[in-house]
Amino acid sequence: MAELKVDVDPAEAGFDEDRLSRIDAHFDRYVEDGRLPGWLAVVSRHGRIVHVGSGGYSDVEAATPVSTDTLWRIFSMTKPITSVAAMMLVEEGLLELDDPISRWLPEFASPRVFVKGSALKPYTEPAVSPIRVWHLLTHTAGLTYGFHHGHPVDAIYRAAGFEWGTPPGLDLAACCAQWASLPLLFQPGTEWNYSIATDVLGRLVEVVSGQPLDEFFTSRIFTPLDMPDTGFVAASPARLAALYVPSAAGLTRNDAFGRLGTSRPDCLSGGGGLVSSAADYWRFTEMLRRGGSLDDTRLLSPRTVSLMASNHLPGQVDLEEFGRPLFAEMPFDGHGFGLGFSVLQDPVKARTLSSAGEFAWGGAASTAFWVDPGEDLTVGFYTQLLPSSTYRLRSQLRQLVYQALVD
Repeated sequence: MAELKVDVDPAEAGFDEDRLSRIDAHFDRYVEDGRLPGWLAVVSRHGRIVHVGSGGYSDVEAATPVSTDTLWRIFSMTKPITSVAAMMLVEEGLLELDDPISRWLPEFASPRVFVKGSALKPYTEPAVSPIRVWHLLTHTAGLTYGFHHGHPVDAIYRAAGFEWGTPPGLDLAACCAQWASLPLLFQPGTEWNYSIATDVLGRLVEVVSGQPLDEFFTSRIFTPLDMPDTGFVAASPARLAALYVPSAAGLTRNDAFGRLGTSRPDCLSGGGGLVSSAADYWRFTEMLRRGGSLDDTRLLSPRTVSLMASNHLPGQVDLEEFGRPLFAEMPFDGHGFGLGFSVLQDPVKARTLSSAGEFAWGGAASTAFWVDPGEDLTVGFYTQLLPSSTYRLRSQLRQLVYQALVD
């Protein structure tokens, strides 16, 4: 297992060490104010770790401090891993991006699209084109999440038991069968909507590879990359951070939702089910930064990673123009979307110090990562606060990282 520690003088990597310390001071204030339980940040450049900062507690009630081997529920940071798995199958010739997913998932052979009406009485029409692999990777399939609360189809998902999870007893295959019976929000390929598309993609990986998703992840990604702390079940339950939500009192522990990661789930969620450590996920992002390989292991070709990190929205439009709003607190001006990641197109429009070409995503419990190929930089941030829109942690972290980059 990789040890998470600074292994280069920050000045050698173009950073001002005193300015890097602003990261720690900033997020420690969140802990002192009772807004975050604890946090951990990792900054690396040219493959060398220049800063590891942490503070607060992984378990506030037990006064367990955050450490470099704390385990975190990464929720939607699972999605890039599932996307990599799918692209590995594309590289093997087992999938094509334009393939209709009904070739392997026949339940999606005749999707219907919501036209008007209500959740109780929807009017639908047949989809004019099939859902394709590319649609799942780009969230343009017309699928949704029940927790959006923005459309009658979201309410239909909730009524079927799909909001912040899946109904007990349903495995991934059974969930896909249910999702396929629900109407789409829009015709495939015509809009962007954050959704269970990556969960369906995970099922596609299972059927095409002939392996359960957890076995594929372990044998094809986690073991080759030396990521022993990543899986659907915490490798060491004692190291798993507690989960919190904001409240009038500051923070409230949410053990009901925090059960995620303590036992093998009925549904292996390729969209949000993994637990990982900062060290493990750093190795995953380093693989991406290096064009698909790490140490002596190659998962993808550089051209495939480049394709994944390109904006695939029609006409190179912004998510703000093509997509349905994700959260009002999380605008995506200047960003497109690739095959599993957001992609920064215009730093000025996005009002960020980051670089065009940056690709990134985050998780529901306020975790986040990004890879900046232009600056040869990877950054990861870990905490356990639901929802991720509570504070603007990600944009603040970007400011703090780039103001310390002085070469």
